[in-house]
Amino acid sequence: QVRLVESGGGLVQPGGSLRLSCTASGSIFRVNIMGWYRQAPGKERELVATIRSGGSTNYADSVSGRFTISRDNAKNTAYLQMNSLKPEDTAVYYCNAGIITTTMNYFNSWGQGTQVTVSS
Repeated sequence: QVRLVESGGGLVQPGGSLRLSCTASGSIFRVNIMGWYRQAPGKERELVATIRSGGSTNYADSVSGRFTISRDNAKNTAYLQMNSLKPEDTAVYYCNAGIITTTMNYFNSWGQGTQVTVSS
């Protein structure tokens, strides 16, 4: 009924920037919290940043001051602007959203993931 699609990953040099996008589609009544998580090889998935529908944000300490999460509620889209990227930011980045459907069901939805590689 609902789907999250991410885009914007790729290969970037240390110190560079990337912008990820995540769009929710389907029978959506409202999208509540949206967030980005990442999983590096051999590590557990970890929170990167979240943003509530009202705009309040939360960041992992490791990305605070370098990454900015934002959203466009009219487009059901969240963005992650990543600046000053480091090799340790290399991971698969996943979008997550709490979605209420038009039938008043709640889904904790995940995107398919997008690879971000920071390397010279």
